[in-house]
Amino acid sequence: MKRHWLFGLWHSLSAGGLLLGTLFFAASLTPTLLPRTVVTQGVLSGFALAAGYGIGVFGRWLCVYLELPAPRGLRAAKLVAAVGCFLVACIFLWWAAQWQNSIRKLMGLDLVESAHPLKVGLLALVTFALVIALARLFQLTIRFVSTRVSRFAPRRVSNIVGVIVSVALFWSITSGVLFRVALHFADSFYRQYDALVEPETARPTDPDKTGSSASLLDWNELGRTGRAFVAEGPTGEEIHAFTNKKALQPIRVYVGLRSADSPEKRARLALNELIRVGGFQRSVLVVVTPTGSGWIDPAAMDSLEYLQNGDVASVAVQYSYLASWLSLLVEPDYGADTAQALFRDVYDYWIRLPKNNRPRLYLHGLSLGAMNSERSTDMFDVVGDPFQGALWSGPPYRSGLWRSFTRDRSPGSPAWLPRFRNGSIVRFMNQDGVAADPGFVWGPMRIVYLQYASDPVTFFDYRDLYREPDWIKPPRGPDVSPELRWYPVVTFLQLTLDMAMATTAPIGHGHVYAPGDYVEGWIEVANVQGWSLQQIAELKRHLGRLP
Repeated sequence: MKRHWLFGLWHSLSAGGLLLGTLFFAASLTPTLLPRTVVTQGVLSGFALAAGYGIGVFGRWLCVYLELPAPRGLRAAKLVAAVGCFLVACIFLWWAAQWQNSIRKLMGLDLVESAHPLKVGLLALVTFALVIALARLFQLTIRFVSTRVSRFAPRRVSNIVGVIVSVALFWSITSGVLFRVALHFADSFYRQYDALVEPETARPTDPDKTGSSASLLDWNELGRTGRAFVAEGPTGEEIHAFTNKKALQPIRVYVGLRSADSPEKRARLALNELIRVGGFQRSVLVVVTPTGSGWIDPAAMDSLEYLQNGDVASVAVQYSYLASWLSLLVEPDYGADTAQALFRDVYDYWIRLPKNNRPRLYLHGLSLGAMNSERSTDMFDVVGDPFQGALWSGPPYRSGLWRSFTRDRSPGSPAWLPRFRNGSIVRFMNQDGVAADPGFVWGPMRIVYLQYASDPVTFFDYRDLYREPDWIKPPRGPDVSPELRWYPVVTFLQLTLDMAMATTAPIGHGHVYAPGDYVEGWIEVANVQGWSLQQIAELKRHLGRLP
């Protein structure tokens, strides 16, 4: 019985599916932008094997359906294909550790262990088996429906009906039930997590602090990320102790998602609170758009507050609870209305102030916050009285302005660090500094995109499924493996996994931006003066030591 089952399984396998699946499996072992663990690599390779096998099976089915002549010697061909696939898989598994180490060395990580290939291979087979079992269940569903329909309809009509019904059933279960439940669970989890009040984060007693008894905003309604943003920044005393210069207490205003029931009301609360605490009396005012979860990278604001000796006010409004990568996949446009409402209220108040007695106005956002910050204003609406600049870090691949600047970059500049025209308005930078042609100077508005060549949130694209992206072409970024190659379908699967794991990269790579790079970014954007190279280096070390 067992032998008969194994023979039936062997007979049902497709030689073309095995060949294409093995090629996909082998390609999935090559590096992309981020290092992978044994588990993530095994699951990815299993899905790649299943995807290639599925395409091969579909090709065989299409040949049969078109009544094309079948080649002779299929049994021998299947045996030869199986042996060849096994050898190819073993060879590529042997190289898997070296490929992973090629990117781990660039990012300063420990090298993978010698058992890495074996564990990856076993996990890939388990994943492949589960996916194939699900595909067989789909096939059985088609046959069941087709058999019932064939009692009163022609064979081919019943087959088409079977496919349509099965696709609708599986799609409704996957997207309508499982996906919706998973999304609801994620939203509920992040909502409850955001509501947690940490005992170590005490409510401010300073009346000029957001969330204090004198504030327009309730401390508990700021959310976890909002309370951290307000409470954990450097004090004026800490800045003075480092710079030995007179320093002010930085102003931070944050409005949580629970503070009001509409983006417009939350934006108005933010403006009124900013006026109350004297935000428009500072030299620098930053409109910050947080990430999907409401988080603001401490390094981004800490670095500017040190560089400006605390003479900074910043304001932000939360618009979601979900992590940025999840929001980017399921609700990419969510948050733009909040960013627009906040910028509109702040800008309308700012332009009514005397030009010689108002702060310099900047925008900032990380990840999904960068994209929504881009969307917060139309350049034509502010050209008569423009804000001074923006620092946008880790812009997602959907960012409209970023895509246009990258697409229209100067010839010869790489996609991962482009040069746009003469660099007087827009410049790009990474951990090696700003890309700019020598001799060109900044104009009245300064926009800097801080991005790493290894950031999948920035460089992921759905079109990677079928065409090679520009950022892969040489020269490569400083933290991108020289072993990286583009493969149809497979590279898309790899980058999808990379995007989900983007924040697990070591600091200074992937989607984790280093304090020192924020320092350089703000020096460019805000035209910071009076700091020597030695002082800047010491500030980078100081910020790098902060928790």
